[in-house]
Amino acid sequence: MIHVILNPNAGTNSAKKRDRIESILVSLPNVKVWKTERENHATELAQKAVAQGAERVIAIGGDGTINEVASALIYTSVPLGIIPMGSGNGLARHLEIPLSFHKALEKALSGDIITIDAGKWNDRPFFCTAGIGFDATVAAHFVKRAKRGFINYVYSTLLCLSNYKPIEINGKGHLYSFTVANANQFGNNAYISPESDLQDGELELIEIKPASIFELGILGISLFRKNLHRHPLVTISSVKSISIQAIAGIPYHLDGESLSLPTDQIEISILPAALQVIK
Repeated sequence: MIHVILNPNAGTNSAKKRDRIESILVSLPNVKVWKTERENHATELAQKAVAQGAERVIAIGGDGTINEVASALIYTSVPLGIIPMGSGNGLARHLEIPLSFHKALEKALSGDIITIDAGKWNDRPFFCTAGIGFDATVAAHFVKRAKRGFINYVYSTLLCLSNYKPIEINGKGHLYSFTVANANQFGNNAYISPESDLQDGELELIEIKPASIFELGILGISLFRKNLHRHPLVTISSVKSISIQAIAGIPYHLDGESLSLPTDQIEISILPAALQVIK
C-alpha cells in the first residue's frame, strides 16, 4: 500500500483547494492518507507507515514536512515521493519535481527511484540546507509572521538587513552567514550552492564574509542568477564532516525550519546514500 502524509496547513492554498486535493487522494486505489496535526507528527506517521509495510511514502507539504517524513525513511527500503506545497520547496526544485499538484502526484506514483545523500547537523538529519547567520535570522523572523510565501520572505529579509550583525565562528572569524548544503538551493530558485550534488557523498560549506549593503545586493542577485560561488566574498568547500563552535542560543535553520542552537558545539557530517527518492 502507498501511504500519503499530508500537512493540511502547508503553503498558501485556500481551504477549498486543500479539500479538493484531499478528495483526490482518498479516491486513489491502494492509498492510505494520513494528516499531520502537530510538529514532528509526520515523522511518527512515516514510522508507522514503514512498520505497516508501505511500498512507498508520499509527503505533501513544505521542506519541513519533507524533512520530517524523510528522517523516518533514512536507510530503509521505502522510497519517498514528494508533492511540494511549501514556501520554498528547495529539495523538490533540486530534483526537478513539478510544483503542479497533479504532475507531482503522477511522478510520486510512477517516477524513477534514485538514492540521495543526507546531511546531519548534530543529531538532526537534513536533506536540503542548514546553517547559521543571516539566513537563519531571516528564517526566525519569517516563522513568526502569520503569512507565508516568497513576498513575505523578501519582507523578512529586508527588515533583518537593518540591524543584523555578523556571527563569530570559532576558527573562522566573523561571517555574514555559514551554510551547509546537500542540495543546490534554499528554495524559490535561490541557489546557495549551485554545484551541489545530492549523490556525491559530500556536503558543501558556504562561507560568506561580512559585506556592505551594496555588496549584499549583488550577492542577492547572484543567488538567483546561479553564480553566487563566483563572488569574491563567498568561499565554498566540500567536506564529509566538520566540527565548529558558535554561540549557544542563536537561531539556525534546517530545511527551512527555524530552530535555536541548544549548544555551542556543532557536529556536521554526510550520510551517504541515505534515502531513496522518487523523481
